[in-house]
Amino acid sequence: MNLDRRSFTAMLAGTVVAPRFAFAEGAAAKSALYSGVGPELTHFEVDPDAATLTKRGAVKMGGTIQYAWPHPSRKYLYVTASSGGPGGSGGNDHYLGAFTISPTGELAPHGDVIKLKYRPIHSSVDNSGEYVLVAYNFPSGITVHKIKGDGTIGDTVAQPVNLETGIYFHQVRMTPSGKTLTVVARGNNPEGGKGEDPGSLHVYGFKNGVLSNLHKIQPNGGYGYGPRHLDFHPTEPWVYLSIERQNQLIVYKMTPDGDLVTEPLFTKDTLADPAHKIRVQGAGPIHVHPNGRFLYQGNRSGVTAATGPGIEDVDGKKVFTGGESNIVV
Repeated sequence: MNLDRRSFTAMLAGTVVAPRFAFAEGAAAKSALYSGVGPELTHFEVDPDAATLTKRGAVKMGGTIQYAWPHPSRKYLYVTASSGGPGGSGGNDHYLGAFTISPTGELAPHGDVIKLKYRPIHSSVDNSGEYVLVAYNFPSGITVHKIKGDGTIGDTVAQPVNLETGIYFHQVRMTPSGKTLTVVARGNNPEGGKGEDPGSLHVYGFKNGVLSNLHKIQPNGGYGYGPRHLDFHPTEPWVYLSIERQNQLIVYKMTPDGDLVTEPLFTKDTLADPAHKIRVQGAGPIHVHPNGRFLYQGNRSGVTAATGPGIEDVDGKKVFTGGESNIVV
């Protein structure tokens, strides 16, 4: 499979790994990987020993795939799609759909596709498998959708009108306690004479699908603080936060009730040479290994919609910026 750098980066950015499946009793378990490129969600069989992907099939949505998240039962996959782009640019068609996952990993549409009001930027499922959580960046917001007993998508749960939001929501995750949600608000860098939009990290109470204001972390008023994604340690009360706009990793301690301690445990640079950071450089998604011993975080250089990774437009010319486009471990 020959892919240019931009296509390969796009494929990795839109992938979600489902669990291992046993093709037959006594057979070796295999894994499925789903890659979202454009409106197509492709199923690959993963052979970790040979380090290969084998295409098995594909399904389509009514717009570009935005995010996908499996049900805790691993029987269903919930996918968001949009005809719009970053920052709310263009497009009026936004969707949330459910797919069944067969014992061998194939996907099939399941129930009605739900029309969303805005472009969804991230989605996940709560720990109990009762709700789909969808985050929007423009305008920032969260919707909660009931999951029916058969795995199809049900009604939207009404939320309080006084929920505090941040600027450019980028991710929504339920905490391991099941009592709270974390929502990351990235903010924006200064651009075109417009000042910086501050970032923030929000913790909401969550009960019966309804959110409530609980805690907001916003050091220095959110200026110089641009978080993107977070992940949880599997056994310890540690939360790892990727700071996109400042190329950092921040670690917070989680309390037993699902809140976060405001002061971080520590902060690390994600770049090997932060002193020589290029103009367009950003940290990306973050994932903790299931064994809790390793953390993976993306670095992206020259990331703009017009030019692609590692390239910057300087006075009308596309030039290689150098920088760091890699996975830091």
